[in-house]
Amino acid sequence: MKLDRHGIRFTLWLFFVLFSAATVLVLGILQFSLIKPYYRNNQIRTVQHVSEEIQRYIIDQNGSSSSVSKATQLTVDNTVCVTIYNDAGKVVYDADSLGSGCVFHAPVSATQNAPVSMRSGPDLKKYLQDNDGECSINLVNTRTQQEMVVYGRTIRGQLGNFYVFVNSPLEPVDNIISFFSQQYVLYTIIIVIVASIVSIFFSGNLTRPIVRMKQEAEKLQQADYSAHFEGGGFTETKDLARNLNNATEKLSKIDELRKDLIANVSHDIKTPLTSIRAYAEMIKDISGDIPAKRDEHLDVIIGETDYLNHLVTDMSELSRMQSGNYVLKLSNFDLAQKIREVVAMNDVMIQESRLNVYVDTPQQLTVYADEIKIAQVINNYLTNAIKHSREGSHIWLKAFRKSDEETIRFEIEDEGEGIKAEDIPYIWDRYQKSSRSFSRSMTNTGLGLSIVKAILDSHHAAYGVESELGKGSTFWFEISQPQEPEEMEDDDA
Repeated sequence: MKLDRHGIRFTLWLFFVLFSAATVLVLGILQFSLIKPYYRNNQIRTVQHVSEEIQRYIIDQNGSSSSVSKATQLTVDNTVCVTIYNDAGKVVYDADSLGSGCVFHAPVSATQNAPVSMRSGPDLKKYLQDNDGECSINLVNTRTQQEMVVYGRTIRGQLGNFYVFVNSPLEPVDNIISFFSQQYVLYTIIIVIVASIVSIFFSGNLTRPIVRMKQEAEKLQQADYSAHFEGGGFTETKDLARNLNNATEKLSKIDELRKDLIANVSHDIKTPLTSIRAYAEMIKDISGDIPAKRDEHLDVIIGETDYLNHLVTDMSELSRMQSGNYVLKLSNFDLAQKIREVVAMNDVMIQESRLNVYVDTPQQLTVYADEIKIAQVINNYLTNAIKHSREGSHIWLKAFRKSDEETIRFEIEDEGEGIKAEDIPYIWDRYQKSSRSFSRSMTNTGLGLSIVKAILDSHHAAYGVESELGKGSTFWFEISQPQEPEEMEDDDA
């Protein structure tokens, strides 16, 4: 597989490796720079602690055999040497775990820069007395070239005064630093290798679903709507895959609707154009000199051109509403009166279809909306009900204020053919799916419910349909009334 230096896998691997290497480097720098100061401070505290424990074991407990053993072990555990003098300057206790490095013993351990001889008990005693019974001397061991500390303190016991001196190096020995350096290099290599393995594992888990989604997206790019996206184990990629699957499904439906739209509009335009051409030729060849036939043929041409005009107008209006550029002309008007006007306007069609239409509204029902557009919604609902109702059936129009007093609901119920449950989600689309068995009406362009949807969406109104196949449908919408229009109405009054 070709290495992509800009891909997630390589970037994540590089980040893990660089981050782990930088972390180890910083820790190493801190360790190497702080090991000597840390060791120095720790040894200073150690010699003080050893002097206190030596006092307890040797002097306070009168130097019993078990106490001496514990004191000796203490010096070994802490890598120090200890000497105790009495008032006469004689050594009463001596323990050494430094060997030739102890400044109290062999001549090879002679020190420089020391204010007093380290091998002279009386000199050390006097120096301690001159410093109020406690002192700390830093010096350099000429044999080991190590900086060392000598800590002394005066102890007053029952048998007289004792002078305890503890000697310890202030720098770690070279073999300790060398050992630490070797371990550091080894740990660095191990950490970088582990970071690489972990980064490859995680980057693989992360990029695998993304790579699969990329491949499916390439199928989608070719209009192959069988593409299916898998999100793997991460929440974000799962959400992305779910959104892409939803988008794919919607694109598939849109593509299908687009094809239906082209087919239906082509049919809708071609049919009247064919009629217009046919009747124009008939006038030219046959009825041009026969006034009655000519007028009949011209009426057909006029009717077809009117239909084409309705179709273009509806499509233009729908596009304008859906584009969001249409500005509603909101005002207070009587919805009950508007419903009665729409019913009266369709009275001829109602009578021709032999339908029974009933209106159930309050005497007055004020609503704040675009009067012309809401009237268009009611008219589209009514003409749709008339078109799909059987002769002699009933249609009910209702409008009322709901119990919350802020929402006005309009309903129109018919006893028509109803709608299949699987078609209901699509009836608001242009040339809805259920219109595949397309039959053309000279007054219906097939865009009525799409226009209704656009108008009600612009009003932020709720709407819907409840239908049962073979028993009829109930279309409805609800408009919530804001407070501002009522205040404006009072001001106008």
